[in-house]
Amino acid sequence: MRRVSIFGATGSIGQNTIDLIARAPQDYDVVALTGAGNIAQLAADARRLGADVAVTAYDDRLDDLRAALKGSGVAAAAGHNALIEAAARPADWVMSAIVGAAGLAPGLTALEQGATLALANKETLVCAGGLVLDTAARNGARLLPVDSEHSAVFQALIGEDIAAVERIIITASGGAFRDWPIKDLAKATLAQASSHPNWAMGQRITIDSASMFNKALELIETKEFFGVRPEQIETIIHPESMIHALVGFVDGALMAHVGPPDMRHAIGFALHWPERRDLPVERLDLARVSQLNFRAPDEARYPALRLARQVMERGGLSGAVFNAAKERALDAFIAGRIGFVDMASVVEEVLGQFEAEAGLIDAPMSLDNVLKTDHLARKKADGIMAERAGK
Repeated sequence: MRRVSIFGATGSIGQNTIDLIARAPQDYDVVALTGAGNIAQLAADARRLGADVAVTAYDDRLDDLRAALKGSGVAAAAGHNALIEAAARPADWVMSAIVGAAGLAPGLTALEQGATLALANKETLVCAGGLVLDTAARNGARLLPVDSEHSAVFQALIGEDIAAVERIIITASGGAFRDWPIKDLAKATLAQASSHPNWAMGQRITIDSASMFNKALELIETKEFFGVRPEQIETIIHPESMIHALVGFVDGALMAHVGPPDMRHAIGFALHWPERRDLPVERLDLARVSQLNFRAPDEARYPALRLARQVMERGGLSGAVFNAAKERALDAFIAGRIGFVDMASVVEEVLGQFEAEAGLIDAPMSLDNVLKTDHLARKKADGIMAERAGK
């Protein structure tokens, strides 16, 4: 029986993970489930799976969680320290699906215990790739990708020599506005940006898909996870979202991973690795699919891709700056304080300010420095947006 924990259990990745585990409960001992404000869902899943502990990130929701778990035998906890303590509990496999930079510290703690970390939180590698990989190596832990694109690359590389890889192509749906005239993007509403044509995901990642900030993070993550050069990484618009990634080799061959847009495939691959097991996902009927389409991304429409390339070339702590500024800009868009196209310009200005103070980006990569940089980048983003609003 494998001991498993799920961080970010109430989000879409967490719920799909729970769906797979609940189909074979005899195979798993659930150690910890964590979530944010959806206390009812967190408590219901903790009861159903018999978790040892359930943790909400919100300190002020502890009483609510205790009440929801009363009589279940599941311990309740709340707050950042409780998340870290939950990550320190012995587990064989940990799903890292907390959204944003908040997933970094629990992920590092799980790796320090030697656990296999199934990484759905792309910000972990974007903000602190070297630190994360070093922590895993030092503790005999393993990282497995759960983003559908990186899982696809990982699978295509099984049995292959990374030295024989010429390029890695990450596909993108193009999001909600892939066919909009560029001039109309400035008028895009929150509701429009929150609707994805292919995937059922949370609001933040759906908006990031529309702006391609999600894909920008994935480009950086590809560099960190697979250790390839920035110029080897490409992205292409693929509206059907059935080819998740392609790996090109030095002999000209392309190996593609094809599957339905269902995150349970990538989650299940990581959950059962190194085996393959039956999964409750659609089997593609290629005759019915009929055709697959591709087109080059337009960086005028998706400036986040250009910014990601700058970050990959710059290195250091620029990934932490990029992600923190992106998160604050996204917060502001959701709150109605800035427009859709303003998000990229805020991020670009924050990166420019840090570049002018290069010593910050070039500081040694430690958890303290990553968190310090993250905090400062958020302050700079807030300052930029406040200044713009005052004009």
